[in-house]
Amino acid sequence: MQNDEVTKLWRVRKTVHQMLHDRGYQVADKFLEERKEDFEKAWKQVQQDAGGRERFIILVHKKNFPDQQLIVFFPEENKRVGVKPIRILAEKMDEKKIREAILVVRQPLTPLARTAITEAMSKMRIEVFHENELIVNITRHELVPKHLPLTAEEQKQLLSRYKMKPSQLPRIQLSDPVARYFGMKRDEVVKIIRPSETAGRYVTYRLVV
Repeated sequence: MQNDEVTKLWRVRKTVHQMLHDRGYQVADKFLEERKEDFEKAWKQVQQDAGGRERFIILVHKKNFPDQQLIVFFPEENKRVGVKPIRILAEKMDEKKIREAILVVRQPLTPLARTAITEAMSKMRIEVFHENELIVNITRHELVPKHLPLTAEEQKQLLSRYKMKPSQLPRIQLSDPVARYFGMKRDEVVKIIRPSETAGRYVTYRLVV
């Protein structure tokens, strides 16, 4: 792997760790603050063992809920991703009894691979990110307002307080980059906080559709 590709993978992994942390998973500080030099050493060790990207699996669990695990898989393929990496990931999930996963790919999925993910949705949830989406953490960008996904209880209290139905809220697409970053699902609500010159801050809520 060329040096710029190593740098790219280091940036992507750093964003992934930040994303997992922001979703409420337990992530060690050493990964959140991983230096490029440390990652390069780890990469050289993997190469010496004749391994590649697929060796950099990330396994995390929700804070205070060790049974709620998520696995992140980086397939080796630098071509359109077929069914094989999906099967490998699904086998790892079955083996460890994990229901949620993130697949970070370098090339788009083939139609068959997308079908395989859809068919697996009854048993597990597999999110797919292209690595170019993760080189920079979009939630850290100064032009992106703060987004805070609401818990089910917070959502219930919000609707009760304003005597609203979810359908009356403004909407945000499931495919929105920030909604995807937080792993949001349809019918969940996100709180968005924007700076305001008059009020100090301006708060809105959006329903994921």
